[in-house]
Amino acid sequence: MSVVANPASASLRGKASEIKALLLLRGLASLGQLKQVHASLLRHGLDQDPSLLNPVLRRAFDFPDAAGYPRLLFRRARRPGVYLWNTMIHGLVSNDRFGEAADFYRSMRRDGLLPDYFTVPFVLKACARLSDFRLGWRTHALVVKMGVGCDVYVQTGLLCFYTKCGYVEDAYKVFDDIPEKNVVSWTAMITGYIEFEKFREAVAMFGRMLEMGLRPDCLTLVKAVSACSRMGDVRSGEWIHRYVTNSGMEKNVFVATSLLDMYAKCGNMEKARYVFDTMPEKDVVPWSIMVQGYASHGLPKEALNIFSQMQRENLRPDCYVMVGLLNACAQLGALEVGCWASNLIDRDEFLDNPILGTALIDMYAKCGSVARAWGFFREMRERDRVVWNAAITGLAMNGHVKPAFGLFGQVEKLGVQPDGNTFMGLLCACSHAGLVNEGRQYFKSMGSVFSLTPTIEHYGCMVDLLGRAGNLEEAHNLIKDMPMEPNTIVWGALLGGCRLHRDTKLAEHVLKKLIELEPWNSGNYVLLSNIYSASHRWDDAADIRSTMDNQGIRKVPGYSWIEVDGIVHEFLVGDESHPMSTEIYAKLDELAKELKAAGYIPTTEFVLFDIEEEEKEHSLGWHSEKLAVAFGLISTGPNAVIRVVKNLRVCGDCHQAIKLISKITRREIIVRDNNRFHCFIDGSCSCRDYW
Repeated sequence: MSVVANPASASLRGKASEIKALLLLRGLASLGQLKQVHASLLRHGLDQDPSLLNPVLRRAFDFPDAAGYPRLLFRRARRPGVYLWNTMIHGLVSNDRFGEAADFYRSMRRDGLLPDYFTVPFVLKACARLSDFRLGWRTHALVVKMGVGCDVYVQTGLLCFYTKCGYVEDAYKVFDDIPEKNVVSWTAMITGYIEFEKFREAVAMFGRMLEMGLRPDCLTLVKAVSACSRMGDVRSGEWIHRYVTNSGMEKNVFVATSLLDMYAKCGNMEKARYVFDTMPEKDVVPWSIMVQGYASHGLPKEALNIFSQMQRENLRPDCYVMVGLLNACAQLGALEVGCWASNLIDRDEFLDNPILGTALIDMYAKCGSVARAWGFFREMRERDRVVWNAAITGLAMNGHVKPAFGLFGQVEKLGVQPDGNTFMGLLCACSHAGLVNEGRQYFKSMGSVFSLTPTIEHYGCMVDLLGRAGNLEEAHNLIKDMPMEPNTIVWGALLGGCRLHRDTKLAEHVLKKLIELEPWNSGNYVLLSNIYSASHRWDDAADIRSTMDNQGIRKVPGYSWIEVDGIVHEFLVGDESHPMSTEIYAKLDELAKELKAAGYIPTTEFVLFDIEEEEKEHSLGWHSEKLAVAFGLISTGPNAVIRVVKNLRVCGDCHQAIKLISKITRREIIVRDNNRFHCFIDGSCSCRDYW
């Protein structure tokens, strides 16, 4: 008897093969095409075939406009097996629909189905993202009962689940029980430690991994380097860098970028530049790291140079590059460059992006252009607390104290919760204006009204305020009553008050504290030398200088910068390196005669060393800020504002001289020192001689 094949059955098998080929080989370009395939399954009665329904369901998650279509497909299945449940849960998790994935898993369990080692990792990922510890813990218990806990993917899923939920010790127990740990397991454990700021443990884990003879992939290396970056451990970072070089991974763009970021954040810009220069490919991220790195570590000119190089590469700056660049311009007082750079990005991006807007406000304020800072602040469409803080601080540092207080009143009225930075701006405003009572009130209100705990920086501001006002005993008592150990900022603020009021006895006590904290800092010695010199105690000043020489301590030189026609010029005391030195010193000689005719007498008590009176006068006349002002006078038009930035506090003699220069030349001169702004107009200064 011969068997004759059923033609209908053969036709269905052919149709099924055709649909499989369409799904698996040729692919589908749209949801509409997928629906046509589904309609074909329905028409031919193949819609319950798991081998066909499963790929249709899997492809349904590939289209963003599918919405509830995958759920509809799943519900059409009469008896979905574990394979179909897995596809549904996997698809939901892959599309960040973690809550729905967890609900589907619960439904699967209610239907009496047990998960397998494909289900568990995705369920655990959903639990981790939802912080659903209860469901994840119950899933772990089920894994143990089912005996699938030895699967490496299940174990890695458990490891990630416990670390994401904050149970790092439990995660380590899971890790320790993995018989054959692979790179993924080690990376998951390292990542877990990093997420909970256990950076030392993360680096130690990386070392153990190498000892086991495993070769880390680029993700592991990036994580290990980021741990070094987060804790500022450049030595461990250099060790990993050596491993990267020896293993031939230094050309990997992700690894190289992480090394670059680590060196920049640790302040080693020389090493950062080496990594940057050896990178075979650079997108905007490495450029951003370099610009921000230079700017944040006090190298603003280098930041501008690297940005110029980026421009030559025809790369468009992103938000982070612009923030770094504007920060550099703020440090240099390079208003023209900052304004030019801000035009590289659409103005709406500044108005809608609080990060960019804050950087621009800060740049304008630190360049002394308060009107522009205020105007832009008023235009901003998105104002978060950071933006308000930038405006308050900008007004305060430029001596506009009442508007700063008024802005704080608006913050309260609008219900914006102030933070520590808000009060830093307010206290600095009080310090610059000598408003002791107002400062006390703001300091007290931090805790009593706004439930904010003053930090050491706030105590430093209060000590500065009290010290400047001559309340040295109250300032000293405040330091004694602080709930934390005073740092160099706090003691330095008190020392500044001692200098201003010539309290050499208290200053000597303060200096001993400062030298204990940072014996390498020349500023401590120089400030005491200033006090002795101002009190004509030349022998004591000489002893301080001798101590500095014996210990190899060098005074930080005073630099001043001025921007003319988009170029930043730098001056040092007695500097003769500038191409226009002859003209600059000729202008200084001319000014000296006019100043003398106006009754100016050099205040030689500000000179730091005991030399003849005539030499003192010459030294004062060549201070860096005077050189910068003279250059500005001969290089700009008669109506241009002269803007100078100095890295140290402007000395009393220069302050007095520049006041008179502004009157003689009828020019507005703005000088920003390391403490505040001085706006000189017609013989007076915005600080009212209180700085």
